[in-house]
Amino acid sequence: MRNIFLCLMAGVITCSCSHDKKEIYKDPSAPIEKRIDDLLSRMTIEEKVGQMNQFVGVEHIKANSATMTADELKTNTANAFYPGFDEKDIERWTEEGKVGSFLHVMTLDEANYLQSLAMKSRLQIPIIFGIDAIHGNAYAPDNTIYPTSINLACSFDTAMAYTIARQTAREMRAMNMQWTFNPNVEVARDPRWGRVGETFGEDPYLVTLMGVESVKGYQGQFDGPEDVLACIKHFVGGSQPINGTNGSPTDISVRTLREVFFPPFKAGVEAGAMSLMTAHNELNGIPCHEDKWLITDVLRDEWKFKGFVVSDWMDIEHIHDLHATAENLKEAFYQSIMAGMDMHMHGIYWNEYVTELVKEGRIPVSRIDESVRRILYVKFRLGLFENPFVDKDQSMTIRLCDEHRQTALEAARKGVVLLKNEGVLPLNASKYKKVMVTGINADDHNILGDWSAPGEPEDVTTILEGLRQISPDTQFDFVDQGWDPRNMDPAQVALAAKKAKEADLNIVVAGEYMMRFRWDERTDGEDTDRSDINLVGLQNELIEKIYASGKPTILILINGRPLGVEWAAENLPAIIEAWAPGMYGGQAIAEILYGEVNPSAKLAVTIPHSVGQLQMIYNHKPSMYFHPYVDNKPSTPLYPFGYGLSYTTYKYEDLKLSAQEIAQDGSVKATVKLTNTGDREGTEIVQLYIRDKFSSATRPVKELKDFARITLKPGESQEVTFDITPDKLAFYDKNMQWCVEPGEFIVMVGSSSADDDLLKQTFNVKK
Repeated sequence: MRNIFLCLMAGVITCSCSHDKKEIYKDPSAPIEKRIDDLLSRMTIEEKVGQMNQFVGVEHIKANSATMTADELKTNTANAFYPGFDEKDIERWTEEGKVGSFLHVMTLDEANYLQSLAMKSRLQIPIIFGIDAIHGNAYAPDNTIYPTSINLACSFDTAMAYTIARQTAREMRAMNMQWTFNPNVEVARDPRWGRVGETFGEDPYLVTLMGVESVKGYQGQFDGPEDVLACIKHFVGGSQPINGTNGSPTDISVRTLREVFFPPFKAGVEAGAMSLMTAHNELNGIPCHEDKWLITDVLRDEWKFKGFVVSDWMDIEHIHDLHATAENLKEAFYQSIMAGMDMHMHGIYWNEYVTELVKEGRIPVSRIDESVRRILYVKFRLGLFENPFVDKDQSMTIRLCDEHRQTALEAARKGVVLLKNEGVLPLNASKYKKVMVTGINADDHNILGDWSAPGEPEDVTTILEGLRQISPDTQFDFVDQGWDPRNMDPAQVALAAKKAKEADLNIVVAGEYMMRFRWDERTDGEDTDRSDINLVGLQNELIEKIYASGKPTILILINGRPLGVEWAAENLPAIIEAWAPGMYGGQAIAEILYGEVNPSAKLAVTIPHSVGQLQMIYNHKPSMYFHPYVDNKPSTPLYPFGYGLSYTTYKYEDLKLSAQEIAQDGSVKATVKLTNTGDREGTEIVQLYIRDKFSSATRPVKELKDFARITLKPGESQEVTFDITPDKLAFYDKNMQWCVEPGEFIVMVGSSSADDDLLKQTFNVKK
């Protein structure tokens, strides 16, 4: 029956094509620009405005309208329906060609169904389906769930970023989904913010490289059945909110925007990203969704962005009802479109009000045509006019295939950071025969992270399952603490403390809770911001009581944001930061614990001692700690950016520069000798930092400018060479001119951003 349906729909398209030989837009051999010109000439203003509007899927509407009230929708950014309208209205508008896109369509059946409605429309313009495929197409059921973006960043493996994006694109197209709202290339500089885990961390250079490879992986050649539309987001500044909460105001100087926040977006544009999402927040008093300077002056005129701009969840409406810079919705739509917005996510009044604005002459038809042209271009490039449907029988040959599963496991192995180890790791199974395991994340699918649908048991390896798999002869005694850190049972904490005394070794798996199907119970993730970064609930008490047993205790953290685990760092012999390692995270963690995998990851974000240290970033300005805190709190982090341990040791020596003086347009090579001084093979992430010692405007104390993943056998040495080119030395001078200033530069190479871990040399740039 399914194949008959597809054949019938293909027949509809074929018959329509043969009906009118002049329909150039239906001719796949015609140049895309001519197809767009032809189609635009046939469209009514209502159809054009409809292409600029996106709706949530009908199944999403049905589910939420049955369980939520209209008042609950006002502050909810995960669920949606349209009070006064039902799914039949949305279906009718789709058949009338007045819907350009859908999001929150979670199954192939629904995607094919909605596409079939679009094929009934007068012009048969296909739908483009968007989804938050943040670490794999994990938000939709039955797809490979890779480690989260912060895990990936800690691997410093840009090739892995490309591979995961490429595989994600294949799984998306196998579900008839063509547009991922990723990569998130915001530079995360506040751990209170719940979305740190879906970013690539705090460093502009690392974020840029990971974002570029993700864009390339998603889009491929941007013309095939395995390519999807990438969306660089959120433009801009939401990752440094003034109070740590998602969408709160942001005040950032133009200098900081251009030096810290703009580079990943500019690089994403240059890498070919064909969509961009604006940020929830207002920037320096102007809501980003109506900021003409951002959307038009910078993005389009300066950076030559060719794709289309999409709003975030109902944020154009928020120009009116939250930011209050528009007196009504119609005015909000006007301001956003005239600033450069192309597509609206999501809502029912857009079509009506925007059509009125055009007919009233306030918005020129030419302005609407600009946006529609950009949207249609993407649909033509992705082949949606020729292939609007996907065969369900072929879908699961791609999704969750062995190759993708193996990538998920390998990525987890590379993204787990060993923070502390006083000789207890790797574990000796013959020494620790009885191990007590406890904590909220010990045996829970929360290891999948935010933006994940619940996984099937056979597709997820929890940490407890991983331990039993890797060390089958060990007796693992599990004490369940539930999944909710805010409602832990004191009796279970006491039971774990008792069992700890009977064990040879104890493992506590603590952290945050991130799963979306329990939206109101989460402590981490989108719209789940916190006023501190301590462990929630009784988790610290649990750790301290188990430590009091006198038996070796290991802490494993599952979380999206940095956590200030001060007490554990001072007292426990071993700590692992696993973030949200995905579907095979339990296996990867167990392999690291038992030494089958040598950890290599480095922190992509600084971990502060406490919230009182914020802002705590490695690339701060020189005066940041001119005066120390008077309450004896340190001015250094708990763990610095770039830090991570291994089961082997490395020696850095003989840092040399190829020249002591270069011209302003010249370059210099930095070479360092790296030796594996331990007894096992390992991979070290060698990091290059640079400081402009004296400059016309203040510069950070150090900035990451390059890195290399180097694998060495025991006793093996290798010379690692970095090219220091002008782009690694340039900055915006006191007149905001991009240049390389003459003077002394400090080159630092080592294992982390901490001064004690770096070798240093200097060279001069002559005028």
